[in-house]
Amino acid sequence: MTYRHFKYEGWLYALAFLLALGLRLIQLGAMPLTDAEAAPALQALHITQGLKPALAPHPFYILSTSILFFLYGGGTNFLARLIPALIGSLFVFAPLLFANRLKPRSSLILAFFIALDPGLTALSRQAASSIFAIVFFVFTLASLNKNKSNLAGFFAALFLLSGSSIWPGLLGLGISWAIFQAFKRPQHSTSELQPSSFFNLYPSTFATFLITFLAAGTLLFIAPKGLSSALTSISAYFNSWVTPSNVPALRVFLSLLVYQPLAFLLALIAIVRGWANGIRRIIFLSIWFLVSLLLVVFLPGRQISDLAWTLLPLLLLASIELARNFNIFPEERSEVAGVVFLTAFIWVFAWLDFSSMVWFPSNTSDYLLRFWLLIGSLFLMGLSLVLVAAGWSIRIARLGGVWGLVIALGVLSLGGTLGSAGLRGHAFPELWWSPAIPLQADLLKNTVRDISEMGMGNDTSAPVVIVGVDSAALEWTLREHDVQVVDALDAGTSPYFVVTPFEMDPVLVAAYRGQDFSWRQSPMWDAAFPTDWIRWITLREMPQAGETIILWARDDLFLDK
Repeated sequence: MTYRHFKYEGWLYALAFLLALGLRLIQLGAMPLTDAEAAPALQALHITQGLKPALAPHPFYILSTSILFFLYGGGTNFLARLIPALIGSLFVFAPLLFANRLKPRSSLILAFFIALDPGLTALSRQAASSIFAIVFFVFTLASLNKNKSNLAGFFAALFLLSGSSIWPGLLGLGISWAIFQAFKRPQHSTSELQPSSFFNLYPSTFATFLITFLAAGTLLFIAPKGLSSALTSISAYFNSWVTPSNVPALRVFLSLLVYQPLAFLLALIAIVRGWANGIRRIIFLSIWFLVSLLLVVFLPGRQISDLAWTLLPLLLLASIELARNFNIFPEERSEVAGVVFLTAFIWVFAWLDFSSMVWFPSNTSDYLLRFWLLIGSLFLMGLSLVLVAAGWSIRIARLGGVWGLVIALGVLSLGGTLGSAGLRGHAFPELWWSPAIPLQADLLKNTVRDISEMGMGNDTSAPVVIVGVDSAALEWTLREHDVQVVDALDAGTSPYFVVTPFEMDPVLVAAYRGQDFSWRQSPMWDAAFPTDWIRWITLREMPQAGETIILWARDDLFLDK
């Protein structure tokens, strides 16, 4: 069935798109590329230079970004992240394509959730992220839902070119659907899930898929290695099951509570209501959410970015639940407003009390006092809603409680979005960032350019040799120079610039001048104590460990020689 749309719906979708675009483009190139981002960006740059590098399992990102680099005449941090940002921004229109399955209000709320979600924002600002797989997968389903089979073939081809993150998405959805088939609950919703209607395919669908896969996967046969890199995404995903990471499972749950508190609580309410009333759509989404979450928890090589597929059912559940709380009758507005104010006030008080705990040692009476004040405030909020339900009505308690939740936790979620977008800078680390961010990349690049200009008359003509530092981000930083990476420096050579680890090299000391730079910096998540985590949640401060490298410049590059 098709639901009737409401006034200004198109303008509201445009507003959601502008919000998403702004959050994904502002200062997009300010943060240096990490090693994980720089490796595929370098491959895209090498393609524009006529080279034929072996490609990482991100063929769509590499080949599409190489077009930008070719048109611009080189690569920049902004261009390296531009296509993920644009694709991630377009994702807000996806709910509009499911008008026959989602009510207009739920769809619009979901669009704003997508635009403002911290995780999706962070992924859209990262090169070669899983945002491609998520967006192209949803657009494939949307095209099938609209009986646009050729368009579905087009997006399906791009989906298979999106990297190894496609496999946990397919695996999670497949397992969820198999489990869902075991439930034969009575239908209490007018929107029964009928997946069979998704698969009205035609022979032209496969032709469109094949043409798109070959054309986009080889950049019109300029880079045929793109097809093989698409196949290596399978082995890359299976490697994550045998290669452990340093991200514990508890940190995955913490991420959901810190970055998606509003969506998580709304989804939890929807899950309880859906299972109690036998609503098939909510039951399926809850199974999908749980399966996707467990796939991340039990994955040995888990990263926080693997939660991306979990966000889809989570945000869907939250939008469905929030849409139920818009119909407030005129005669109950004053009562609901009072409950909203009370609930939001208690939430804010609880947050301020929680934030103040960072200023006291955990074994002091002041710390314990604030801890019990936190517990008491949450208990008071629950008791207040119960009294409102008993004195006025359950409906007023529900509406006031939900909107108080939206106001208080919505602001908290928005703060997480701004942080995950990197708008606060390097000093305030986020769980959704790629690990090991180069701290002084711009300073290193400018130093090499200045010395090269001073000694050779050209700011990029002096070649650079990197010795004993395995860092794609370092190669990307010095990409304007002729860069050579070696394990050991040949004693018979004397390059203009040499980059080494912090350990002093006696051979270089005699004929070179050295300057140290802070390089890859990583938050010390594993060594953090509970008090450190509280400080990070409230202030985004976390002890960080850094790596130092040395730039050696040959003596004859300086004017005093």
